[in-house]
Amino acid sequence: MRKKLYITTAIPYVNGTPHIGNALDYMLADIWTRYQKMSGRDVRFQVGTDEHGNKIAAKAAELGLDPKTYTDQTYKNFELLMQKLGAQYTDFVRTTDMHHMAAVQYIWKKLQPYIYKGSYEGWYCQGCEAFYSDKDATANNGICPDHNQPYQRVSEENYYLKASAFTDRLREALESGKMQIVPEFRKKEFLELMKDGLQDVSISRPRRSLSWGVPVPDDPEQVMYVWLDALSNYLTVIGYPDNETWREYWPADVQVIGKDILRFHAGIWPAMLMGLDVPLPKKLLVHGFVHVGGAKMSKTVGNVVDPNEIIDTYGVDAFRYFFTRHIPTQDDGDFTWEKFENAYNNELGSDFGNLVQRVASMITRYQSGVIGDVPQGEHDMQPYREAMESLHFNQAIDEVWVTIRSLNQYIEHVKPWEIAKRRETDPEAAAHLAEVLGHAVGSLLQVSDLLSPIMPGTAEKIQALFGSGIVTQEPGAVLFPRIYVHTPDPRAPKGA
Repeated sequence: MRKKLYITTAIPYVNGTPHIGNALDYMLADIWTRYQKMSGRDVRFQVGTDEHGNKIAAKAAELGLDPKTYTDQTYKNFELLMQKLGAQYTDFVRTTDMHHMAAVQYIWKKLQPYIYKGSYEGWYCQGCEAFYSDKDATANNGICPDHNQPYQRVSEENYYLKASAFTDRLREALESGKMQIVPEFRKKEFLELMKDGLQDVSISRPRRSLSWGVPVPDDPEQVMYVWLDALSNYLTVIGYPDNETWREYWPADVQVIGKDILRFHAGIWPAMLMGLDVPLPKKLLVHGFVHVGGAKMSKTVGNVVDPNEIIDTYGVDAFRYFFTRHIPTQDDGDFTWEKFENAYNNELGSDFGNLVQRVASMITRYQSGVIGDVPQGEHDMQPYREAMESLHFNQAIDEVWVTIRSLNQYIEHVKPWEIAKRRETDPEAAAHLAEVLGHAVGSLLQVSDLLSPIMPGTAEKIQALFGSGIVTQEPGAVLFPRIYVHTPDPRAPKGA
Protein backbone atom coordinates (compact mmCIF):
# COMPACT_ATOMS: atom_id res chain seq x y z
CA MET A 1 0.00 0.00 0.00
CA ARG A 2 1.26 3.48 -0.84
CA LYS A 3 2.38 5.73 2.00
CA LYS A 4 0.26 8.79 1.14
CA LEU A 5 -3.46 8.12 1.41
CA TYR A 6 -6.66 10.13 0.98
CA ILE A 7 -10.15 9.62 2.40
CA THR A 8 -13.19 11.81 1.76
CA THR A 9 -16.64 12.38 3.24
CA ALA A 10 -19.81 13.66 1.58
CA ILE A 11 -20.29 17.39 2.12
CA PRO A 12 -23.73 18.19 3.61
CA TYR A 13 -26.02 21.08 2.79
CA VAL A 14 -25.81 23.69 5.53
CA ASN A 15 -29.50 24.60 5.53
CA GLY A 16 -30.31 22.05 8.24
CA THR A 17 -28.80 20.73 11.45
CA PRO A 18 -26.25 17.89 11.44
CA HIS A 19 -27.80 14.43 11.65
CA ILE A 20 -26.71 10.87 12.37
CA GLY A 21 -25.78 10.25 8.73
CA ASN A 22 -23.29 13.14 8.82
CA ALA A 23 -21.85 11.79 12.04
CA LEU A 24 -21.43 8.33 10.47
CA ASP A 25 -19.49 9.83 7.56
CA TYR A 26 -17.07 11.63 9.88
CA MET A 27 -16.72 8.72 12.30
CA LEU A 28 -16.07 6.04 9.68
CA ALA A 29 -13.52 8.23 7.88
CA ASP A 30 -11.83 9.03 11.18
CA ILE A 31 -11.58 5.35 12.18
CA TRP A 32 -9.92 4.54 8.86
CA THR A 33 -7.61 7.56 9.17
CA ARG A 34 -6.45 6.64 12.67
CA TYR A 35 -5.96 3.01 11.71
CA GLN A 36 -3.77 3.96 8.74
CA LYS A 37 -1.77 6.44 10.83
CA MET A 38 -0.99 3.64 13.29
CA SER A 39 0.92 2.01 10.42
CA GLY A 40 2.88 5.19 9.80
CA ARG A 41 0.98 6.35 6.74
CA ASP A 42 0.38 9.97 5.77
CA VAL A 43 -3.37 10.50 5.44
CA ARG A 44 -5.32 13.46 4.13
CA PHE A 45 -8.90 13.45 5.39
CA GLN A 46 -11.39 15.81 3.73
CA VAL A 47 -14.56 17.27 5.21
CA GLY A 48 -16.62 20.28 4.17
CA THR A 49 -19.95 21.91 3.52
CA ASP A 50 -22.11 22.37 0.41
CA GLU A 51 -23.34 25.96 0.42
CA HIS A 52 -24.94 26.68 -2.97
CA GLY A 53 -28.38 25.91 -4.37
CA ASN A 54 -32.00 26.94 -4.07
CA LYS A 55 -32.53 25.35 -0.67
CA ILE A 56 -29.82 27.57 0.81
CA ALA A 57 -31.12 30.70 -0.90
CA ALA A 58 -34.70 29.99 0.19
CA LYS A 59 -33.75 29.41 3.83
CA ALA A 60 -31.58 32.54 3.90
CA ALA A 61 -34.44 34.62 2.44
CA GLU A 62 -36.81 33.20 5.03
CA LEU A 63 -34.47 34.50 7.73
CA GLY A 64 -33.92 37.87 6.05
CA LEU A 65 -30.26 37.15 5.28
CA ASP A 66 -28.19 37.03 2.14
CA PRO A 67 -27.03 33.47 1.36
CA LYS A 68 -23.34 34.01 2.22
CA THR A 69 -24.13 35.54 5.61
CA TYR A 70 -26.45 32.61 6.30
CA THR A 71 -23.89 29.97 5.34
CA ASP A 72 -21.18 31.75 7.35
CA GLN A 73 -23.33 31.03 10.38
CA THR A 74 -24.61 27.54 9.67
CA TYR A 75 -21.48 25.75 8.42
CA LYS A 76 -20.14 26.01 11.97
CA ASN A 77 -22.78 23.53 13.19
CA PHE A 78 -21.15 20.82 11.07
CA GLU A 79 -17.65 21.87 12.05
CA LEU A 80 -18.65 21.58 15.71
CA LEU A 81 -19.97 18.03 15.22
CA MET A 82 -16.75 16.99 13.48
CA GLN A 83 -14.77 18.34 16.42
CA LYS A 84 -17.02 16.71 19.01
CA LEU A 85 -16.52 13.37 17.27
CA GLY A 86 -12.76 13.84 17.44
CA ALA A 87 -12.42 13.63 13.66
CA GLN A 88 -8.78 14.17 12.70
CA TYR A 89 -9.53 15.84 9.38
CA THR A 90 -6.79 17.69 7.54
CA ASP A 91 -8.78 19.61 4.92
CA PHE A 92 -12.04 21.56 5.27
CA VAL A 93 -13.70 22.90 2.13
CA ARG A 94 -16.64 25.26 1.77
CA THR A 95 -18.08 25.47 -1.72
CA THR A 96 -18.20 29.25 -1.27
CA ASP A 97 -14.38 29.34 -0.93
CA MET A 98 -12.81 31.43 -3.70
CA HIS A 99 -10.30 28.72 -4.66
CA HIS A 100 -13.04 26.12 -4.94
CA MET A 101 -15.27 28.34 -7.11
CA ALA A 102 -12.41 29.23 -9.45
CA ALA A 103 -11.38 25.57 -9.69
CA VAL A 104 -14.95 24.53 -10.52
CA GLN A 105 -15.01 27.01 -13.39
CA TYR A 106 -11.71 25.54 -14.62
CA ILE A 107 -13.27 22.07 -14.41
CA TRP A 108 -16.24 23.26 -16.49
CA LYS A 109 -13.92 24.54 -19.21
CA LYS A 110 -11.89 21.32 -19.16
CA LEU A 111 -15.12 19.31 -19.60
CA GLN A 112 -16.22 21.50 -22.51
CA PRO A 113 -15.80 18.73 -25.14
CA TYR A 114 -18.48 16.76 -23.26
CA ILE A 115 -20.86 19.64 -22.57
CA TYR A 116 -23.77 20.65 -24.79
CA LYS A 117 -26.88 22.81 -24.44
CA GLY A 118 -30.34 21.34 -24.58
CA SER A 119 -33.92 21.73 -23.41
CA TYR A 120 -35.15 19.86 -20.36
CA GLU A 121 -38.70 19.07 -19.42
CA GLY A 122 -39.35 16.80 -16.52
CA TRP A 123 -39.49 16.44 -12.76
CA TYR A 124 -37.33 18.13 -10.15
CA CYS A 125 -37.07 17.82 -6.36
CA GLN A 126 -35.65 20.88 -4.64
CA GLY A 127 -34.99 18.86 -1.48
CA CYS A 128 -32.74 16.44 -3.39
CA GLU A 129 -31.46 19.14 -5.76
CA ALA A 130 -32.02 16.45 -8.41
CA PHE A 131 -33.95 15.79 -11.62
CA TYR A 132 -36.09 12.66 -11.98
CA SER A 133 -37.53 10.77 -14.92
CA ASP A 134 -41.23 10.19 -15.56
CA LYS A 135 -40.62 6.58 -14.49
CA ASP A 136 -39.19 7.69 -11.13
CA ALA A 137 -41.99 10.17 -10.53
CA THR A 138 -44.67 7.61 -11.37
CA ALA A 139 -43.10 4.95 -9.17
CA ASN A 140 -43.26 7.39 -6.23
CA ASN A 141 -46.78 8.66 -7.03
CA GLY A 142 -45.37 12.09 -7.85
CA ILE A 143 -43.98 12.64 -4.34
CA CYS A 144 -40.32 12.50 -3.31
CA PRO A 145 -40.09 9.72 -0.68
CA ASP A 146 -37.13 11.38 1.05
CA HIS A 147 -38.68 14.84 1.43
CA ASN A 148 -42.42 14.07 1.28
CA GLN A 149 -42.88 16.90 -1.22
CA PRO A 150 -44.41 16.75 -4.72
CA TYR A 151 -41.95 16.82 -7.61
CA GLN A 152 -41.97 20.09 -9.54
CA ARG A 153 -42.57 20.09 -13.29
CA VAL A 154 -39.69 21.98 -14.87
CA SER A 155 -39.19 23.15 -18.43
CA GLU A 156 -35.98 25.02 -19.15
CA GLU A 157 -32.81 25.24 -21.23
CA ASN A 158 -29.72 23.77 -19.52
CA TYR A 159 -26.23 22.60 -20.23
CA TYR A 160 -25.71 18.84 -20.15
CA LEU A 161 -22.74 16.63 -19.40
CA LYS A 162 -22.51 13.81 -21.95
CA ALA A 163 -22.15 11.13 -19.27
CA SER A 164 -23.41 8.52 -21.73
CA ALA A 165 -20.04 8.72 -23.51
CA PHE A 166 -18.41 7.06 -20.49
CA THR A 167 -20.83 4.15 -19.99
CA ASP A 168 -18.56 1.40 -21.29
CA ARG A 169 -15.45 2.68 -19.49
CA LEU A 170 -17.32 2.99 -16.20
CA ARG A 171 -18.89 -0.45 -16.48
CA GLU A 172 -15.46 -1.96 -17.17
CA ALA A 173 -13.93 -0.10 -14.21
CA LEU A 174 -16.62 -1.42 -11.85
CA GLU A 175 -16.60 -4.99 -13.14
CA SER A 176 -12.79 -5.20 -13.10
CA GLY A 177 -12.48 -3.66 -9.64
CA LYS A 178 -10.50 -0.62 -10.79
CA MET A 179 -13.14 1.33 -8.88
CA GLN A 180 -14.77 -0.71 -6.13
CA ILE A 181 -18.16 -0.14 -4.55
CA VAL A 182 -18.33 -1.59 -1.04
CA PRO A 183 -20.42 -3.54 -0.16
CA GLU A 184 -20.68 -5.73 -3.25
CA PHE A 185 -24.50 -5.69 -3.31
CA ARG A 186 -24.43 -1.89 -3.76
CA LYS A 187 -22.23 -2.35 -6.83
CA LYS A 188 -24.77 -4.81 -8.23
CA GLU A 189 -27.57 -2.32 -7.52
CA PHE A 190 -25.78 0.41 -9.40
CA LEU A 191 -24.84 -1.81 -12.35
CA GLU A 192 -28.52 -2.74 -12.63
CA LEU A 193 -29.43 0.97 -12.49
CA MET A 194 -27.09 1.72 -15.41
CA LYS A 195 -27.89 -1.40 -17.44
CA ASP A 196 -29.25 0.80 -20.24
CA GLY A 197 -26.24 3.13 -19.99
CA LEU A 198 -25.45 6.32 -18.12
CA GLN A 199 -27.89 9.13 -18.83
CA ASP A 200 -26.63 12.56 -19.83
CA VAL A 201 -27.15 14.88 -16.87
CA SER A 202 -28.14 18.51 -16.52
CA ILE A 203 -25.25 20.50 -15.05
CA SER A 204 -26.71 24.02 -15.06
CA ARG A 205 -29.93 25.92 -14.52
CA PRO A 206 -31.08 29.30 -15.81
CA ARG A 207 -30.20 32.16 -13.47
CA ARG A 208 -33.91 32.91 -13.09
CA SER A 209 -34.32 29.44 -11.53
CA LEU A 210 -31.04 29.26 -9.62
CA SER A 211 -29.28 32.47 -8.61
CA TRP A 212 -27.11 31.22 -5.74
CA GLY A 213 -24.27 29.22 -7.25
CA VAL A 214 -21.12 29.26 -9.36
CA PRO A 215 -21.65 31.14 -12.66
CA VAL A 216 -21.16 29.17 -15.86
CA PRO A 217 -18.06 30.47 -17.68
CA ASP A 218 -18.91 32.63 -20.71
CA ASP A 219 -22.68 32.39 -20.11
CA PRO A 220 -23.95 34.80 -17.44
CA GLU A 221 -27.52 33.53 -17.88
CA GLN A 222 -26.64 30.07 -16.53
CA VAL A 223 -25.52 28.92 -13.06
CA MET A 224 -23.83 25.60 -12.35
CA TYR A 225 -26.07 22.90 -10.99
CA VAL A 226 -25.18 22.07 -7.42
CA TRP A 227 -23.99 18.48 -7.97
CA LEU A 228 -21.21 19.41 -10.40
CA ASP A 229 -20.12 22.13 -7.97
CA ALA A 230 -20.29 19.87 -4.89
CA LEU A 231 -18.67 16.74 -6.33
CA SER A 232 -15.66 18.74 -7.50
CA ASN A 233 -14.73 19.50 -3.89
CA TYR A 234 -12.91 16.18 -3.48
CA LEU A 235 -10.30 17.44 -5.94
CA THR A 236 -10.32 21.18 -5.26
CA VAL A 237 -9.75 20.80 -1.52
CA ILE A 238 -6.39 19.10 -2.09
CA GLY A 239 -5.24 21.76 -4.53
CA TYR A 240 -6.59 20.81 -7.96
CA PRO A 241 -5.77 22.13 -10.49
CA ASP A 242 -3.02 24.62 -9.56
CA ASN A 243 -1.24 22.98 -6.61
CA GLU A 244 0.56 19.93 -7.93
CA THR A 245 0.59 18.20 -4.52
CA TRP A 246 -2.95 17.00 -5.28
CA ARG A 247 -1.37 14.31 -7.46
CA GLU A 248 0.40 12.83 -4.42
CA TYR A 249 -2.97 11.94 -2.82
CA TRP A 250 -5.34 11.34 -5.71
CA PRO A 251 -6.93 8.91 -6.52
CA ALA A 252 -8.78 8.81 -3.22
CA ASP A 253 -8.33 5.49 -1.44
CA VAL A 254 -11.80 5.59 0.16
CA GLN A 255 -14.78 7.89 -0.40
CA VAL A 256 -17.36 7.55 2.38
CA ILE A 257 -20.98 8.17 1.31
CA GLY A 258 -24.53 7.26 2.31
CA LYS A 259 -26.51 4.92 0.09
CA ASP A 260 -28.90 7.72 -0.93
CA ILE A 261 -26.17 9.50 -2.92
CA LEU A 262 -24.58 6.42 -4.51
CA ARG A 263 -25.95 7.16 -7.99
CA PHE A 264 -24.28 10.58 -8.02
CA HIS A 265 -20.93 9.28 -6.79
CA ALA A 266 -20.92 6.12 -8.92
CA GLY A 267 -22.32 7.78 -12.06
CA ILE A 268 -21.89 11.55 -12.41
CA TRP A 269 -18.62 11.78 -10.47
CA PRO A 270 -16.72 9.11 -12.45
CA ALA A 271 -18.00 10.65 -15.71
CA MET A 272 -16.60 14.02 -14.61
CA LEU A 273 -13.26 12.45 -13.69
CA MET A 274 -12.97 10.57 -16.98
CA GLY A 275 -13.81 13.78 -18.85
CA LEU A 276 -11.00 15.50 -16.93
CA ASP A 277 -8.63 12.58 -17.62
CA VAL A 278 -8.20 12.13 -13.85
CA PRO A 279 -8.06 8.62 -12.27
CA LEU A 280 -11.18 7.21 -10.63
CA PRO A 281 -11.30 6.79 -6.84
CA LYS A 282 -10.21 3.37 -5.64
CA LYS A 283 -13.19 2.61 -3.44
CA LEU A 284 -16.62 3.95 -2.48
CA LEU A 285 -17.63 2.90 1.03
CA VAL A 286 -21.43 3.05 1.09
CA HIS A 287 -23.07 3.01 4.51
CA GLY A 288 -26.78 2.57 5.12
CA PHE A 289 -29.40 4.48 7.08
CA VAL A 290 -29.90 4.51 10.83
CA HIS A 291 -33.53 3.81 11.67
CA VAL A 292 -35.18 4.40 15.03
CA GLY A 293 -37.09 1.44 16.42
CA GLY A 294 -37.44 0.08 12.88
CA ALA A 295 -38.89 3.35 11.53
CA LYS A 296 -37.29 5.98 9.33
CA MET A 297 -36.25 9.11 11.21
CA SER A 298 -38.80 11.86 10.68
CA LYS A 299 -39.24 15.34 12.13
CA THR A 300 -43.00 14.90 11.72
CA VAL A 301 -43.06 11.72 13.79
CA GLY A 302 -40.65 13.27 16.30
CA ASN A 303 -38.15 10.40 16.37
CA VAL A 304 -35.09 12.23 15.03
CA VAL A 305 -31.98 11.45 17.07
CA ASP A 306 -29.50 14.31 17.49
CA PRO A 307 -25.88 13.06 17.55
CA ASN A 308 -24.95 16.08 19.68
CA GLU A 309 -27.36 14.97 22.41
CA ILE A 310 -25.78 11.51 22.62
CA ILE A 311 -22.22 12.86 22.67
CA ASP A 312 -22.96 15.64 25.16
CA THR A 313 -24.68 13.21 27.52
CA TYR A 314 -22.69 10.01 27.30
CA GLY A 315 -19.36 11.10 25.86
CA VAL A 316 -17.86 10.75 22.41
CA ASP A 317 -16.40 7.26 22.91
CA ALA A 318 -19.77 5.84 23.93
CA PHE A 319 -21.22 7.30 20.72
CA ARG A 320 -18.37 5.91 18.63
CA TYR A 321 -18.70 2.50 20.31
CA PHE A 322 -22.42 2.09 19.67
CA PHE A 323 -22.43 3.37 16.11
CA THR A 324 -19.38 1.29 15.22
CA ARG A 325 -20.41 -1.97 16.85
CA HIS A 326 -24.20 -1.95 16.71
CA ILE A 327 -24.71 -0.23 13.34
CA PRO A 328 -23.27 -2.35 10.50
CA THR A 329 -20.59 -0.42 8.63
CA GLN A 330 -21.97 -1.43 5.25
CA ASP A 331 -25.72 -1.72 5.81
CA ASP A 332 -28.73 -0.22 7.56
CA GLY A 333 -28.89 -0.29 11.33
CA ASP A 334 -31.32 0.48 14.13
CA PHE A 335 -31.10 2.80 17.12
CA THR A 336 -33.28 3.06 20.20
CA TRP A 337 -32.39 4.71 23.47
CA GLU A 338 -33.03 1.38 25.17
CA LYS A 339 -30.50 -0.38 22.92
CA PHE A 340 -28.01 2.39 23.46
CA GLU A 341 -28.34 2.35 27.25
CA ASN A 342 -28.12 -1.45 27.37
CA ALA A 343 -24.88 -1.30 25.40
CA TYR A 344 -23.58 1.52 27.57
CA ASN A 345 -24.39 -0.10 30.90
CA ASN A 346 -23.77 -3.77 30.14
CA GLU A 347 -21.05 -3.82 27.48
CA LEU A 348 -19.13 -0.64 28.22
CA GLY A 349 -19.87 -0.35 31.93
CA SER A 350 -20.03 -3.92 33.23
CA ASP A 351 -17.98 -5.92 30.72
CA PHE A 352 -15.25 -3.39 29.98
CA GLY A 353 -15.17 -0.55 32.51
CA ASN A 354 -15.60 -2.91 35.45
CA LEU A 355 -12.84 -5.16 34.09
CA VAL A 356 -10.37 -2.26 33.91
CA GLN A 357 -11.33 -1.15 37.41
CA ARG A 358 -10.93 -4.65 38.90
CA VAL A 359 -7.48 -5.16 37.41
CA ALA A 360 -6.26 -1.73 38.54
CA SER A 361 -7.73 -2.24 42.01
CA MET A 362 -6.09 -5.65 42.47
CA ILE A 363 -2.68 -4.34 41.38
CA THR A 364 -3.04 -1.43 43.81
CA ARG A 365 -4.23 -3.64 46.68
CA TYR A 366 -1.97 -6.67 46.24
CA GLN A 367 1.18 -5.19 44.65
CA SER A 368 1.21 -1.58 45.87
CA GLY A 369 0.48 -0.44 42.33
CA VAL A 370 3.53 -2.12 40.79
CA ILE A 371 2.54 -4.05 37.67
CA GLY A 372 5.70 -6.08 37.08
CA ASP A 373 6.39 -8.02 33.89
CA VAL A 374 3.75 -7.53 31.20
CA PRO A 375 3.67 -10.05 28.36
CA GLN A 376 2.49 -9.07 24.90
CA GLY A 377 -1.23 -9.54 24.29
CA GLU A 378 -1.80 -13.07 23.10
CA HIS A 379 -5.13 -12.78 21.26
CA ASP A 380 -4.91 -13.48 17.51
CA MET A 381 -5.37 -10.11 15.82
CA GLN A 382 -5.50 -11.32 12.23
CA PRO A 383 -9.36 -11.34 12.17
CA TYR A 384 -9.31 -7.77 13.53
CA ARG A 385 -6.87 -6.60 10.87
CA GLU A 386 -8.82 -8.34 8.10
CA ALA A 387 -12.04 -6.68 9.27
CA MET A 388 -10.43 -3.24 9.38
CA GLU A 389 -8.84 -3.65 5.93
CA SER A 390 -12.16 -4.78 4.43
CA LEU A 391 -13.97 -1.80 6.01
CA HIS A 392 -16.10 -3.93 8.34
CA PHE A 393 -15.41 -1.87 11.43
CA ASN A 394 -18.31 -3.49 13.32
CA GLN A 395 -16.64 -6.87 12.90
CA ALA A 396 -13.29 -5.44 14.03
CA ILE A 397 -14.72 -4.18 17.33
CA ASP A 398 -16.48 -7.53 17.81
CA GLU A 399 -13.00 -9.09 17.74
CA VAL A 400 -11.85 -6.69 20.45
CA TRP A 401 -14.78 -7.76 22.60
CA VAL A 402 -13.70 -11.38 22.23
CA THR A 403 -10.53 -10.40 24.10
CA ILE A 404 -12.50 -8.49 26.73
CA ARG A 405 -14.87 -11.40 27.34
CA SER A 406 -11.96 -13.87 27.42
CA LEU A 407 -10.13 -11.78 30.00
CA ASN A 408 -13.25 -11.54 32.19
CA GLN A 409 -13.61 -15.33 32.03
CA TYR A 410 -9.89 -15.80 32.77
CA ILE A 411 -10.10 -13.65 35.92
CA GLU A 412 -13.22 -15.46 37.13
CA HIS A 413 -11.47 -18.80 36.51
CA VAL A 414 -8.06 -18.13 38.16
CA LYS A 415 -9.50 -15.96 40.98
CA PRO A 416 -6.52 -13.69 41.74
CA TRP A 417 -8.07 -12.74 45.08
CA GLU A 418 -7.80 -16.38 46.15
CA ILE A 419 -4.15 -16.50 45.06
CA ALA A 420 -3.51 -13.34 47.11
CA LYS A 421 -4.84 -15.04 50.25
CA ARG A 422 -2.27 -17.85 49.90
CA ARG A 423 0.79 -15.59 49.76
CA GLU A 424 1.66 -16.03 53.44
CA THR A 425 1.64 -19.84 53.24
CA ASP A 426 2.60 -20.50 49.61
CA PRO A 427 6.03 -19.12 48.53
CA GLU A 428 5.05 -19.34 44.86
CA ALA A 429 1.74 -17.50 45.23
CA ALA A 430 3.19 -13.98 44.90
CA ALA A 431 4.92 -14.82 41.61
CA HIS A 432 1.78 -16.55 40.35
CA LEU A 433 -0.34 -13.53 41.26
CA ALA A 434 2.08 -11.17 39.49
CA GLU A 435 1.95 -13.41 36.42
CA VAL A 436 -1.86 -13.42 36.40
CA LEU A 437 -2.15 -9.65 36.80
CA GLY A 438 0.64 -9.06 34.28
CA HIS A 439 -1.27 -11.17 31.76
CA ALA A 440 -4.41 -9.12 32.47
CA VAL A 441 -2.56 -5.85 31.93
CA GLY A 442 -0.98 -7.16 28.72
CA SER A 443 -4.42 -8.04 27.37
CA LEU A 444 -5.84 -4.63 28.34
CA LEU A 445 -2.95 -2.80 26.70
CA GLN A 446 -3.57 -4.86 23.57
CA VAL A 447 -7.25 -3.91 23.76
CA SER A 448 -6.29 -0.23 24.06
CA ASP A 449 -4.12 -0.48 20.92
CA LEU A 450 -6.93 -2.09 18.95
CA LEU A 451 -9.51 0.40 20.21
CA SER A 452 -7.39 3.46 19.53
CA PRO A 453 -8.87 4.07 16.03
CA ILE A 454 -12.42 3.51 17.31
CA MET A 455 -12.45 4.80 20.90
CA PRO A 456 -9.32 6.95 21.12
CA GLY A 457 -10.12 8.63 24.44
CA THR A 458 -10.73 5.31 26.19
CA ALA A 459 -7.55 3.85 24.69
CA GLU A 460 -5.55 6.80 26.04
CA LYS A 461 -7.01 6.34 29.55
CA ILE A 462 -6.01 2.67 29.61
CA GLN A 463 -2.51 3.50 28.42
CA ALA A 464 -2.22 6.21 31.08
CA LEU A 465 -3.41 3.80 33.76
CA PHE A 466 -1.17 0.82 32.94
CA GLY A 467 1.44 1.99 30.44
CA SER A 468 4.01 3.35 32.91
CA GLY A 469 4.35 0.08 34.85
CA ILE A 470 2.79 1.58 37.97
CA VAL A 471 -0.91 2.08 38.68
CA THR A 472 -1.08 5.46 40.38
CA GLN A 473 -4.86 5.76 40.38
CA GLU A 474 -7.93 3.61 40.14
CA PRO A 475 -10.26 4.52 37.29
CA GLY A 476 -13.39 3.97 39.37
CA ALA A 477 -16.33 4.81 37.12
CA VAL A 478 -14.30 7.27 35.05
CA LEU A 479 -14.39 5.24 31.84
CA PHE A 480 -18.18 5.01 31.54
CA PRO A 481 -20.09 6.77 34.34
CA ARG A 482 -23.85 6.19 34.51
CA ILE A 483 -25.36 9.66 34.44
CA TYR A 484 -28.52 9.77 32.38
CA VAL A 485 -31.81 8.13 31.50
CA HIS A 486 -33.38 9.21 28.25
CA THR A 487 -37.04 10.21 28.28
CA PRO A 488 -38.57 9.35 24.90
CA ASP A 489 -40.54 11.89 22.93
CA PRO A 490 -44.20 10.93 23.50
CA ARG A 491 -44.82 11.34 19.73
CA ALA A 492 -42.16 8.79 18.83
CA PRO A 493 -43.07 5.21 17.85
CA LYS A 494 -43.12 2.70 20.68
CA GLY A 495 -39.60 1.45 21.46
CA ALA A 496 -37.86 4.56 20.15
